[in-house]
Amino acid sequence: MDLGSFDFDRMPFLVCWETTNACDLACVHCRASAQPEPAPDELNFEESMRLIREVHEMGTPILIFTGGDPLKKKRLDDLIRYAKSLDLKTGAIPAVTSLLTEARIHELKKAGLDQIAFSLDAPNAADHDAFRKTPGVFAKTLESVKIARACGLSAQINSLINVHNSRQLEEFIALVESLPIVFWEVFFLVPTGRGADLNLLSAEKFDEAFEKIYALQKRVRFVIKVTEAQHYRKYVFEQKLLERGIDPRTIDAGQITLPELLRRAEGPDGSIGLAPKGVNSGKGFLFVSSRGEVFPSGFLPLKAGDVRRGHLSDIYRNAPLLKELRDPARLKGKCGICPYKDFCGGSRSRAYAVTGDYLAEEPCCSYQPVPSVSKR
Repeated sequence: MDLGSFDFDRMPFLVCWETTNACDLACVHCRASAQPEPAPDELNFEESMRLIREVHEMGTPILIFTGGDPLKKKRLDDLIRYAKSLDLKTGAIPAVTSLLTEARIHELKKAGLDQIAFSLDAPNAADHDAFRKTPGVFAKTLESVKIARACGLSAQINSLINVHNSRQLEEFIALVESLPIVFWEVFFLVPTGRGADLNLLSAEKFDEAFEKIYALQKRVRFVIKVTEAQHYRKYVFEQKLLERGIDPRTIDAGQITLPELLRRAEGPDGSIGLAPKGVNSGKGFLFVSSRGEVFPSGFLPLKAGDVRRGHLSDIYRNAPLLKELRDPARLKGKCGICPYKDFCGGSRSRAYAVTGDYLAEEPCCSYQPVPSVSKR
C-alpha cells in the first residue's frame, strides 16, 4: 500500500461502518448502547453496496465492518465480497456470542475478510466476563483467536484501558503478548454511550500506561495502535529522542514528525497496518452509522452528513465540522499552543465528551506546553 502522498483533506485512511446497531451483549462501556434487534431504518442491501462503492471511489484503502455485532447484518458475506472486489482491505469486529462459531469464522475467511478483531478487556475470565456481562466470553475469545489463525485469517485484539483494569496492565500485556495476533488496538475510554457513567483515568495514569505499551511495542512484531489517546504519539516521539541522547526541549516544532514505529503501511503477513500520519476524529478517520449518518468518530456523536443524502467523499471533504477538525489552528487551550498539535491534537472525542467543545484541550494529557514568544 503506497501511502507516500496520502492526503487526509481528500480521503480518510480508514472508514468504520456500523453495519447494524444490533448486538446480544450489553457491555458496560458500549459506545453504541446496542440493542438485541436491528433498527428498521438501517441501510438496506442496495444502500450498503453503494456505501462500500463510495468508500472505494473516495480512495480510502480500509473498510471496517463493525456494530453492534456485524454478524447480525443480513448478507454480511456478500458485502465483504463486494468490498474485496473493489480491492478494499477489510476488517470485522464481531461480538463473541453464540453467533460466532468456528464455521462462521471460516465463512468470513472464505468471503475474503482480511482481518478479524475480538475484544479483550481483562487478563482473566472473572473480570472480562463481568465487564462484558456474559459468562464464558473470555474463554471463547481466546479460542476464536486460535480458530482464526488456524484458518489463515489474521486476528486482532481490541482492548479498553481504563480504571477497571489499569492495575492489571502488566498482567494484561503479558496475556496479549502470548496470543497469535497481528494487531493490538488499545482504546482509552471516551465517556459516551453506556461509558458516560464510568470514571476516567487521570493524565498521570495515562502516562504510566504509555510507558508499558511503548515497552511492549519495541519488542513485538505485531502492530500496536493506540486509539483516543493521541498524545501517545508525543510520548513515543520524545522517547525516541531520549534514546538518542537528545533533549526533547531542544527540538523545534518544525522538526516534529510521526515516529516510524507509528506509521507502518502493513503489519505482519500483509495484515492491516498504521496510517502514514496522525489520525484523529474526522482527520483520516470517518464513522458511518447503521442508518447512514456520517460522524467524525463513533465516539464523537456530532453528525456531519448522511449517505442517503450525499456522496461520502463530498461529506468528508466539505462538511464544516470535519474541516474544522482537520485544522489544528482551531484547537483551544494548551492543545492550541502545543508544538505537537499537528500530529497529535488530543482526543477530539474526549474533549467533547468532557467539556461539550470538540476543539477544547485534551482532558487527560499531563503535558504543559510553553507559549512561544514572538521576537520583535
